Amino acid sequence: MADEANRGLQGAREYITFRIGAHYYCVDIMSVREIRGWTPATVLPRAPGFILGVINLRGIVLPIVDLADRLGFAPAEPTARHVIIVTQTARQIIGLLVDAVSDIIAQPIESVQPTPDIGSEAAKSFVLGVMAMEDRMVSLIALDSVMPSAAGEAA
Repeated sequence: MADEANRGLQGAREYITFRIGAHYYCVDIMSVREIRGWTPATVLPRAPGFILGVINLRGIVLPIVDLADRLGFAPAEPTARHVIIVTQTARQIIGLLVDAVSDIIAQPIESVQPTPDIGSEAAKSFVLGVMAMEDRMVSLIALDSVMPSAAGEAA
């Protein structure tokens, strides 16, 4: 019986789910370096609006992205209840400001459905796919799209 239950998760990946407002998102757990409480950031002049600034993370200058703002929602007003998810992308280490971390989940790879065609390429660039979880939908964030490219992508 246990073998049957495990067989369904052999091609599974683990994700950290988090909340921004009433919406749920996740990132692959292999890209997460740590989760920490909100730390006020040093503002950088002329940085895109979704960059709250930088913090010192054990000698690393870590840019903090307001993920709500980057995804097109109202900018966050960080409080002690907010959380920074420190992630490693292909290009750099970034901190994602989110409202709260929810869970660590294991899902079969095939449970990630393609992002629906809603007429917005911008939406598809930030969301790799969507998973139906018990009572909610969880969008898988494309971490490499969160930060603008060095070539100067518009914010």
